[in-house]
Amino acid sequence: MTGASVAVLVVLVALLLGTGFLLGRRTAARPLRPSDVGTPVEHATFETLHTASLAAPPLRAGLTEESARRSARRLRSLLGTDALCLTDRERVLVWDGAGHHHGKDVMGHIEALLEGGRGTAFDSGCADLDCPLRWAVAVPLTVENRVLGALVAYAPRESAVLARAAGEVARWVCVQLELAELDRSRTQLIEAEIKALRAQISPHFIFNSLAAIASFVRTDPEQARELLLEFADFTRYSFRRHGEFTTLADELHSIDQYLALVRARFGKRLSVTLQVAPEVLPVALPFLCLQPLVENAVKHGLEGAVTLPGTRTEEAAPFRITISALDAGSEAEVVIEDNGSGMDPERLRGILRGEATTSTGIGLLNVDERLRQVYGDGYGLVIETGIGAGMRITLRLPKYRAGVHGS
Repeated sequence: MTGASVAVLVVLVALLLGTGFLLGRRTAARPLRPSDVGTPVEHATFETLHTASLAAPPLRAGLTEESARRSARRLRSLLGTDALCLTDRERVLVWDGAGHHHGKDVMGHIEALLEGGRGTAFDSGCADLDCPLRWAVAVPLTVENRVLGALVAYAPRESAVLARAAGEVARWVCVQLELAELDRSRTQLIEAEIKALRAQISPHFIFNSLAAIASFVRTDPEQARELLLEFADFTRYSFRRHGEFTTLADELHSIDQYLALVRARFGKRLSVTLQVAPEVLPVALPFLCLQPLVENAVKHGLEGAVTLPGTRTEEAAPFRITISALDAGSEAEVVIEDNGSGMDPERLRGILRGEATTSTGIGLLNVDERLRQVYGDGYGLVIETGIGAGMRITLRLPKYRAGVHGS
């Protein structure tokens, strides 16, 4: 080997080492991505899972034109097919990929599928020689044995692999649609529970409140006017139609209006103590969560109290309600306590097991179940009571919980 050859070899080695060093520095300088590590099979698995995770959120809204449009490209990527469409029972919701002209024929091909719920495969019957779509497989999208629509995948030729893959992807889509149904059912259940609580706002209470207001019209018109405003605001809040959640400030304000109407009837017989930490006022909680507990205390502690013979109503022993909402670190702690007649603990356990037949039981059970639904089983009502011992109800509210926002 000549000196010139050695010199050239040395230069090439130096260049290779330098390039390797620079590439090593560049690789070390940037974070590893999932695609930088693992085997080709692991790469493919990651990409499949990532694509599925992107397709899932739109489908959680149900099978609509918008959700189909947002998820179709991801689903086609999962199948690796030339074209894909999603339908409901009446029309094509979205077409993704080549051969849009096939869209007009899809519903005719899947008519039997929508009626019987069985997958099918068919020739496209396309007369366009340049069209790559010659064969298709259609799979029903079902939720609780109801066919909501179909997933249809197109390919250049018949493929058993595509048929099986389309079935698996369709089953995955059905799971997302079932979750969407559960979300809707949960929302409807919450709305039904709120309606039940609204129905519990006793017509007897409304009648008595209006009667109390009427009694002030001549003797104290200004007081009557104030009570009418309180009554209007209380009923407006209780029967509002927007939002599952409210703030502690709004719920306590509604309770204050309710108690103002009760005071108009019972005067000095009712004593209320309110202790609230300002920092917990913005905390969100389920709508109409506290008011039923206070109404329960009034109804069975004050209205249900027995007055001794010969004792005038205004001379009866005062009924005391204490409401506190205090800061407890990451939570707000709300306590509603009264000195009423209390309740048999065994009867209370039956109420919380769902054996209630009275409005009292319905209110306590409703609030307990909604708290557990929103925050988990560790956040139900804690009730201390006994016959003749009054009642103390404690509930804890996380200051932050995903999806819980006051409105």
